[in-house]
Amino acid sequence: MPLRRPKSNKNPPIFSHEFVIQNHADIVSCIAMVFIIGLMFAATNPIAILFVALQHNYTMDATEEGGDVGPTLYSYGKRDFFTGFFYFLIVIVVHAVIQEYLLDKINRRMHLSKVKHSKFNESGQLMLFYAASAGWGVDILVREGQMTSISSLWEGYPHVFMPFILKFYFICQLAYWVHCFPELYFNKIKKEEMFGRIQYASLYLIFIAAAYALNLTKIALCLLVIHYTVEFIFHLSRLLYFSEKTDLANTGFMVWKMLFVLVRLGSITLGVLTFWYGLEQVESSETSYTEGDFNTKVVRINCLAALCLLQAWMMWNFITFHLRRARESAQSAPIKKPLGSTFKKKTEKKSKGDGDNSDENSGVETSQENGSVRQRSPRSK
Repeated sequence: MPLRRPKSNKNPPIFSHEFVIQNHADIVSCIAMVFIIGLMFAATNPIAILFVALQHNYTMDATEEGGDVGPTLYSYGKRDFFTGFFYFLIVIVVHAVIQEYLLDKINRRMHLSKVKHSKFNESGQLMLFYAASAGWGVDILVREGQMTSISSLWEGYPHVFMPFILKFYFICQLAYWVHCFPELYFNKIKKEEMFGRIQYASLYLIFIAAAYALNLTKIALCLLVIHYTVEFIFHLSRLLYFSEKTDLANTGFMVWKMLFVLVRLGSITLGVLTFWYGLEQVESSETSYTEGDFNTKVVRINCLAALCLLQAWMMWNFITFHLRRARESAQSAPIKKPLGSTFKKKTEKKSKGDGDNSDENSGVETSQENGSVRQRSPRSK
């Protein structure tokens, strides 16, 4: 079903920028339907299945005697680009549906300014994504038994084979952060807001793709879950602030500040335990691309350094932001004047006014509104 669009007197020309922006969700959904319909025909099924279904699957033997079929596990490869492209289209459609049927309806009731309107939409989209990703990640951690054993982050490395749910999770993560770039065009984001959005989307994409390629999905999943939880609280508090629910928003921001610092320390701790102590026990002398083993000293140190630098950079931005806010609030605070000086000025003004009454017949009229002096002739008797 096509998405509803606001009525306008002039329809933009086909294939123009405005036409693509207004109808991008319908266009993308039609492209995605081509792959779905391709599954129904024998001639196009082998091609369509590359986009829709997860690739690089391997069936494990459960037992040698009975010959039972074991669970199907997945690795990564070049065909993941086809699958990622399809779910990239799906994410764009879901983004448009949430924007039109949820966020736009709330915005019409709140009557926000253009700046707050853009930030409200950003926080609304990210809050839902962070909530879904954090909940989904916790479910995977419970299923895989990583909540009870921290040693599972490095035991059995390289973690080449992944269950279906774990691989699908990372495919969706990569698809979401890639879709943030065309959304800058579809949502007409201003130039001053583009840099920040491109920056955090690029960082997410680089680190998640690196963890996926280096078979570090287990440690990446743990880090994403705790980070997404804190970011969810931040954007929820931001939405409450825009909704003028100040008390709840201040409470949420206070919780976010405390958890933000703890998560930064927790992320560094997990990184040190995994890369410095855990993976060192099964360290390899050289990298093996065929076996997916990247556990060399150089790779481990670079991964740990990148993780620590990222946490330090985020903490630095956090501190500088709050210091700047404190400085601005101190400068904007009204300066209290002594009571004696105020009384003295009022007395001087009153005495000055009494002295001016003697010049009432001088024919001079002072205009306080225009700051000018006009002269008039005295009235005739």
